[in-house]
Amino acid sequence: MESREQIQRLRQNIEQAIKGKPEAVKMAVVTLLSRGHLLIEDVPGVGKTTLAASLARSIECTFKRIQFTSDLLPSDILGVPIFDPKKNAFEFRPGPIFTHILLADEINRTTPKTQSALLEAMNDGHVTVENQTYSLPDPFMVIATQNPSDHQGTYPLPESQLDRFTMRIRLGYPDAADEKAILLKAAASSGIVKPVLTRDEVLSLQKEVEQVTLEESLIDYLLAIVQATRRLRDLSMGVSTRGALFLQRAARALAFVEGRAYCLPDDIKRLAPLVFSHRILLKGASPGQALHGADAAMMEILGTIPVPL
Repeated sequence: MESREQIQRLRQNIEQAIKGKPEAVKMAVVTLLSRGHLLIEDVPGVGKTTLAASLARSIECTFKRIQFTSDLLPSDILGVPIFDPKKNAFEFRPGPIFTHILLADEINRTTPKTQSALLEAMNDGHVTVENQTYSLPDPFMVIATQNPSDHQGTYPLPESQLDRFTMRIRLGYPDAADEKAILLKAAASSGIVKPVLTRDEVLSLQKEVEQVTLEESLIDYLLAIVQATRRLRDLSMGVSTRGALFLQRAARALAFVEGRAYCLPDDIKRLAPLVFSHRILLKGASPGQALHGADAAMMEILGTIPVPL
């Protein structure tokens, strides 16, 4: 019961700042509890950064934000050795990646070289600089926002980078009533998000998620979806094994967030488009077409795979 109250408190806290998007908030919490990383993609000005910052500020962990620009360098993220004349030696100065929650704002406005600085950190929880490996804090989560890849001044994220994100979500425009509420409360909403969970509570919830039951029949269902993405003729690349692992973790987290100690087939079916769509490639499509084509391909696949009873 305590865990459910903690999760409810976290979601309500975030929803104070991001109006009318309860499903997006839920998926952000699911990603956090599954020890994953979140990619939020949409047009500018719909609340991507607000959602990311609200999640980060709702937990009592260190939080840093990097505004990604075309002139950003890998060392601006990771840190750099600096010569200390007093010690007559180089001393490593950690970059902003050494934090619990890192907000990578407009990640696709920087070059692939700088984007790749995040790969080791997102996959292994540590970074290597000048042949020295440095561990990152636990928990560690990257929340990245990006504008659609067909907008000016963007560099499409490479497949290897996309594959590190557990989930990609989109917000869309708010409906009229929610948008009016945003305008009426804009001045009062500043600083409304305060920490409601401690670091130890977050780590405890993540451990509880790992105990959620996922029956073998559901693993077979998950793998059937993965195999189907690799066989579909319209796709040049299917889902990786890492993607399958991420969906397994996310399904456990979703069940936990909804108050269950076991997963249902609907958990996998509901999450598959969010976890898999950014991992598959549509043959011969432009970036904008590939985005919608991947979503359509996933819905087609899900419609052909029998759901276990």
